[in-house]
Amino acid sequence: MPKTIVVMPAYNAETTLEATYRDIPEGSVDEVILVDDASRDSTVAMARDLGLTVIEHERNQGYGANQKTCYREALKREADIVIMVHPDYQYNARLVPVFVEFLQLDICDVLLGSRIRTRREALKGGMPRYKYLANRVLTTFENMALGQNLGDFHTGFRSYTAKVLRTVPWERNSDDFVFDSQFLIQAVHFGFRIGDVPVPVRYFSEASSINLPRSIKYGCETVLTVGKYLLQKTRLFRFGIFEARETSADEQL
Repeated sequence: MPKTIVVMPAYNAETTLEATYRDIPEGSVDEVILVDDASRDSTVAMARDLGLTVIEHERNQGYGANQKTCYREALKREADIVIMVHPDYQYNARLVPVFVEFLQLDICDVLLGSRIRTRREALKGGMPRYKYLANRVLTTFENMALGQNLGDFHTGFRSYTAKVLRTVPWERNSDDFVFDSQFLIQAVHFGFRIGDVPVPVRYFSEASSINLPRSIKYGCETVLTVGKYLLQKTRLFRFGIFEARETSADEQL
């Protein structure tokens, strides 16, 4: 059986962490690692009480930087499959075994949880209308530019094989929210198979969400990264985020 690790990039998640963790079917993963990005609440204490492996950032470094720590720690532990679950209870973590099976059966290298099976479901689940429209525009643009056919390029429920994490140069990505877009575009560049499955989603006050100005910034940076990908394909330009990752000494052990 593949060694499976769930990683949780956390910031002020004390009100939702336990519910998220309890949703992960017992025995479906080998370890849960929570990386806390200098939360101001009791996220760390609660994670330790739940028996999670806890890594703390001394200062807030950003969502992308948090994921970088998540993946470093998972690779150090020789994970075969890594699943990112936001600890804000927005995504249905009961589907973790499904994500594992898709990768274990070699159907996909990357599997995403799509929040948008239908417009009605997405809006009924509480997704703000402007976020839905922005998602549809960006996802359509990315599918056309990248040659994919995904339902939701911007989900926070993702799973990767170790090969993906050892190949994609994610350390060179932004420490901010655009990290997610950069990672998927890099995965396309390196020829990995990306798929998605529908995942029920919950929007409520405690669930994490970026505001409108940061959403606009995220969208612009996503479009810029797609542009870099297209320029890289011409072989007239080279960008560091599309150069193969160097395996660290810790990962070679």
